[in-house]
Amino acid sequence: MPVIDEGPHMTSHLPSHLYFAATLYDHLLRYHRGDFVFSSPRQSIMASGIALEDWAGGHAEILERADQLLARAREQGWRRALLMSAIGFDVSAPSRLVIPRYVEAMPQLDHSAIPSAPVSSVRRDQPAQLTAMTPTPQAYQDLVSKAVRSIREGEFEKVVLSRSLSVQARIDLAALLATLAQRNPAGYTFAFDRQHQGQQRTLVGASPELLLSKCGPHILSNPLAGSLPRSHSVAENQRRANELMHSEKDRYEHALVVDAVATALAPFCKQLSVPPEPSVLETPTMLHLSTAISGELHGADTSSLALALALHPTPAVCGHPRQPAHHFIQQQEGFDRSLFTGLVGWCGQDGNGEWAVTIRCADVGDDDATLYAGAGIVEGSQPDKELTETSAKMGTMLAAMGLESLMEASL
Repeated sequence: MPVIDEGPHMTSHLPSHLYFAATLYDHLLRYHRGDFVFSSPRQSIMASGIALEDWAGGHAEILERADQLLARAREQGWRRALLMSAIGFDVSAPSRLVIPRYVEAMPQLDHSAIPSAPVSSVRRDQPAQLTAMTPTPQAYQDLVSKAVRSIREGEFEKVVLSRSLSVQARIDLAALLATLAQRNPAGYTFAFDRQHQGQQRTLVGASPELLLSKCGPHILSNPLAGSLPRSHSVAENQRRANELMHSEKDRYEHALVVDAVATALAPFCKQLSVPPEPSVLETPTMLHLSTAISGELHGADTSSLALALALHPTPAVCGHPRQPAHHFIQQQEGFDRSLFTGLVGWCGQDGNGEWAVTIRCADVGDDDATLYAGAGIVEGSQPDKELTETSAKMGTMLAAMGLESLMEASL
């Protein structure tokens, strides 16, 4: 019988100076746009205000500006400042780097203190309306077919194709974050503000995928690839988990990602542990093949941000080989992913930190939101099943917003 787990675990590594909140859930309900949130199974951070800020694009410049910000914070007496950021799928695009002024944290979200009834996150003074889907369901299936032909012609082995769904709705971000944290206790709930064409927008989501966590010399990465929608039936979930574990297509897709992550981390590590078999990670809407890769660095000097950028973008969000898959996405997908399939998280002055893959997310404005989901395409991928998978993945955000009725429209 396949193992269904809730993901990897690592000892909490929050800086000792942080204020510890009684319950993160209560604080999420008091969230204000502009605050920063990153909650994981190991620790939760809620921050506000801006002590220092900068923008950077490209791997080298992001790392240089991040180091400069943390050095300036140290010079100003912030001995254990945190840098928080959300970096896009295209690393060359400008990314916002922030050292918050105020930080509240707790080692782990106390789910026993969370009420069972979800809080409504859509304000009922304006009925929600579906305004756009890019690509359309039929166009997405056609694109999957085109990608499979490219794979057969040897252009690449895997490519991740995504969709976006835009709705007109007034979203209560505090209620949305609280609901996401409630429903995704093993995930990574986040909120990070960005500027887009002069407007303030918020990246918000609950990712199931850990890109990189670092505590001293110890690191952890948990790539996910190979998925099926989750059922409400325990017995059916076990059947689907077994199907995933024995699916040649899904195991191949997963192996591509695991091999790429292990190869990227190997030069940094004196010891790297890669389990020979994946397990099945269960989320509220999906089942994923999951492999928790752990390692010990040659030294603790390399930061969590540097390691995360060395991995990004993995084949879980781009494809393999990276360059031809990335080119196909840029030419064919039809929209700018922006922060979707990027990375979001934090890094401390000691280099410790935690970064999640930016999936199961939405870009939220004052009266609109755009949701995203993607699926990995390999030899044997079937367009109708990939469309169903992307709709199921959008279900995380649609359900948290109370917009389950739009699920059918996304098919």
